[in-house]
Amino acid sequence: MLDDTDRRLLRQLQNDPAATTQALATRAGVSAQLAARRFDKLRRDGVLRGQHARIDWRALGYSVEVSLRFTLDKAAPRAFDDFIEAAREVPEVVEIQTFLGRVDVRLSVIARDLDHYHQLYRNRIVTLPHIAEVEALMQLATLKTDERLPL
Repeated sequence: MLDDTDRRLLRQLQNDPAATTQALATRAGVSAQLAARRFDKLRRDGVLRGQHARIDWRALGYSVEVSLRFTLDKAAPRAFDDFIEAAREVPEVVEIQTFLGRVDVRLSVIARDLDHYHQLYRNRIVTLPHIAEVEALMQLATLKTDERLPL
């Protein structure tokens, strides 16, 4: 699906997403026109799904991140849908993942401090629908975060 030119362009884009098409093309060894056409095709094909800003939530005063693992009461026909719909309404929930296995859903929750997290947990998290079991894991450090693909 991807040829060498696409891979070179994507590598350059991953290394410097704010660079102009001209700069990316130069670094990839192709013309700006070819790069623009390839990026357009990669967008149409769904390979490139857009560019976005990554905001450091710690710089905005959030110092706590907790990973919450939930097992849901699956006797309710809409347990997953109801839970996810309600979890999306909590602004401090920054990620929702679903799984097969003992854990059904994982939420990544941020808070300003432990008091804020405690309030969130009591008032917003444990009131989510269809919870059978919850396990909290407090994150101490992020050792690797890399969205770049090995192209």
